[in-house]
Amino acid sequence: MQRRPLTPASKATMHNAATILLVSDGSDGVEVFMMKRPATADFGGMYVFPGGKVDALDDHEAMAGHCRGRTDAQTSVQLEMASGGLAYWVAAVRECFEECGVLLAYDADGEPFELADEAHKQRFNAYREALLSGHQAFFDLCHQEGVSLAVDRILYFSHWITPEGPPRRYDTRFFITSAPVNQEDHDHRETEESVWTRPEEALARHERGELNMIFPTLTTLKSICGYASVDALLAAVGRGEHLPEYIPDRGRQGMQPVNRANTG
Repeated sequence: MQRRPLTPASKATMHNAATILLVSDGSDGVEVFMMKRPATADFGGMYVFPGGKVDALDDHEAMAGHCRGRTDAQTSVQLEMASGGLAYWVAAVRECFEECGVLLAYDADGEPFELADEAHKQRFNAYREALLSGHQAFFDLCHQEGVSLAVDRILYFSHWITPEGPPRRYDTRFFITSAPVNQEDHDHRETEESVWTRPEEALARHERGELNMIFPTLTTLKSICGYASVDALLAAVGRGEHLPEYIPDRGRQGMQPVNRANTG
């Protein structure tokens, strides 16, 4: 079988992307939300976290007025960029809403956003459909409903760049947050199935050949094993225990081993 020739880095198309880990406290420890991509999509057949490409409108200055607790200047410094950092947080929130129906936001009264009843759910499902079909921008939803994105509750986690070779590459920022209640409902057009799982169990199922995953997903799952609670995990991330490292063959900047002696 003849191997497909590798695309030189200078000719590959690089896409900026954002991925978010939704975590919650389960009966046996921390659980994370994962989805299986359709065979026809990028990373088809793989189990991944919600996420996708950063759109031009994610970087629109009007979106900054609908982001609570972080500015573009602050986020750009954190991502070691000159500007445009806030767009990654916006993209993470938008993709999370589009792919699994979770809107990480505050309502018009400043309270954490929840889907109060079936009519409310149906209205926001209509927004999702309009976003996915390209008939509406994410800003329109925020403006019409008076919501503010909860970027203050979303922590930067790690940075991954896909290796050279494929014609399309991804420069992806990973984020993490506690999942809100009463929202999860994945989109069947972009995902085949979804699961809440302990990271340890997801890794065990991968070893048994039940869940296909790529290297960044596997490494990320390993990094969130062993925590007693979501609070302990998020506190560790907030303390900066994912120190930058770089592996040239992967273009990876991510996590150092974490000392969990005091993480609860």
